[in-house]
Amino acid sequence: MSKSITQDMAYRQSLMKYADKYGVSRASRKYNKSRSYICFWKTRWDGTVQSLSCQSRRPHSHPNQHTEAELKLIRDMRRRNPNLGMVELWHRLW
Repeated sequence: MSKSITQDMAYRQSLMKYADKYGVSRASRKYNKSRSYICFWKTRWDGTVQSLSCQSRRPHSHPNQHTEAELKLIRDMRRRNPNLGMVELWHRLW
């Protein structure tokens, strides 16, 4: 994670401090942000500016992803049969 504080993070920090002091509804009116936006960041906020940085939306896994055993089988088959095309390799593995 980057150690630099961006403008967005500083803005969210001031928003969180205001919401902590005066409440979410009042902060929503002052900063012209929805209550759900403020509550979303408030759950992430631990008092530090770094907790208010944007995080990756990339998934950690995929339901149709190959297992390690399947990947090993594919690598072994490919090593033993280097001249096979993709269709024939897939057919033999299936």
